Amino acid sequence: MTKNLSENFAIALVTGASRGIGAATAKLLAEQGYRVVINYHKNQPAAELVVKQIKSAGGQALAIQADVADEASVIAMFDEVNSTWGRVSALVNNAGQLQTQSRLVNLSAERINHILKTNVTSQFLCCREAIKHMSNKLGGKGGAIVNVSSAASRIGAANEYIDYAASKGAIDTLTIGLSNEIAAEGIRVNCVRPGFIDTEMHADGGEANRIERVKHNIPLGRGGTAKEVAQAIAWLLSNDASYVTGTFVDIAGGR
Repeated sequence: MTKNLSENFAIALVTGASRGIGAATAKLLAEQGYRVVINYHKNQPAAELVVKQIKSAGGQALAIQADVADEASVIAMFDEVNSTWGRVSALVNNAGQLQTQSRLVNLSAERINHILKTNVTSQFLCCREAIKHMSNKLGGKGGAIVNVSSAASRIGAANEYIDYAASKGAIDTLTIGLSNEIAAEGIRVNCVRPGFIDTEMHADGGEANRIERVKHNIPLGRGGTAKEVAQAIAWLLSNDASYVTGTFVDIAGGR
């Protein structure tokens, strides 16, 4: 088992970790010696499977249900981690959602607000609670946060997911501002921006084979894997990135 962290980075919370990038990240962090909290919203069997896989490989994992867009639920989740294992010292803000492909002219206020609450409010809330546990001004020992944005924040996702792209643009801004706001408290904040990654999320948007349609526009000629994103996240959390904050890593095949 690879050891690439100090005691300050022992407990990692990964939101939306029952599938895709979140699950791959949780497994990789467990391999590196973290005790990993698998946050999920609805799919308990999938979350428990990730826990089982981690434990079978000799790691430590705990599944906690929480709607990260709900303030009370987020607070309760962090309190549960603290009472079970101690203070969270690494946070991966991965939970997010997109809906069926649509042009902006057809978007409802209900859909727009739901996307913003799910993708933006959730990350603000989780960052807030993480700071309370990590900040060396609040009794913590420091820590690291990695926000999961998207290449869509740069590209705009015209004719498909402008609402999703805009929500990820907000995460980019959150990363820049928060990294400066809490650097003196021993907390680093960075961001990964995945491009076309082979996960179940494309099916959520109504086009499971989307990568096949667009891969000719990607310089590397293929979609990425969840593990490739997880490796970047793990590096940003690690002591190897101790002088890195407010930084974006684009994992998009050159696009």
